[in-house]
Amino acid sequence: MRILVVGGSGLIGAHVVDVLRERGHAATAVARTAQPGIDHLLDVGSAPVDELRQVLAGHDGVVYATRTDEQRPLPKPIYPEFRRDNVDPVVRLFTAARLEGLTRGVVMGSYYTYFDRLHPQWRLAERHTYIRCRLEQAREGRAAAGEGLPVAVLELPFVFGRAGDRLPNWAGPLDRWARSRTPLVAPTGGSAAASARSVADVAVDALEQASGADLPVADENLTWHDMIARIAAAVGRPRRVGRLPAGAARAALRLGGAAQALGRKESGVNPSYLPDLLLADLFIEPTTGRPLDPALRETFPATPGK
Repeated sequence: MRILVVGGSGLIGAHVVDVLRERGHAATAVARTAQPGIDHLLDVGSAPVDELRQVLAGHDGVVYATRTDEQRPLPKPIYPEFRRDNVDPVVRLFTAARLEGLTRGVVMGSYYTYFDRLHPQWRLAERHTYIRCRLEQAREGRAAAGEGLPVAVLELPFVFGRAGDRLPNWAGPLDRWARSRTPLVAPTGGSAAASARSVADVAVDALEQASGADLPVADENLTWHDMIARIAAAVGRPRRVGRLPAGAARAALRLGGAAQALGRKESGVNPSYLPDLLLADLFIEPTTGRPLDPALRETFPATPGK
């Protein structure tokens, strides 16, 4: 296969390129800025269908692996900007892929769409603009691709690992906290987690099988207490993690939501309803069973920057 990887310089995209080449496939890495290993410069967020067709020509499949910061506050209303970032580029990309005759595709999505299917009573799309746009991304991207171009959507949790200098966008604050003398505390609840390498393996499996399925990915399910304790151990400062009362967590998050509202801003995951997610067990079953520790140590090395 010859596969175009959009976001090929990112944490997940770089691993997808590596796995494709390890399995004997050809990979074309696309990114917005020039970096080592990037084959083609293109801003997929603004490129029209005709330009996308030129880049896609001669490929068998395409992977969309760009990321969005769902917690970045923006002036209200935020839906138009989130749609421009998350939905419109995917629709144009898979419209172009269909017109060029590609036969397989993958979108790196969010595990919130998995929980939306599992727990419709949570009303996630109604309460969180980011989740609404992730659902629209999958639905409208597949509609643009048509029946002859199956598109697998990988529903991703916390993803650990490193690709060059690329780390998860949430890694920095957790790293500084784990290395500091500040007490470590965690509420109830937890999250599924996976390594970037596992995500890449699932993505390439989906391409090889021309899958059009929703594919939740998890190596392990971690309570917040376990996750924070393992991060502290990885950086070389193992210590006890205390319990943060649920009421305190709810109050802090709702205070943040009130502050955003006063500033006439919103974020993709609404802080007013974030406690309902934070304090839940956002677990995926089944897991791959792969150990997460190697990726965790890559993300949080004992010696900073190594």
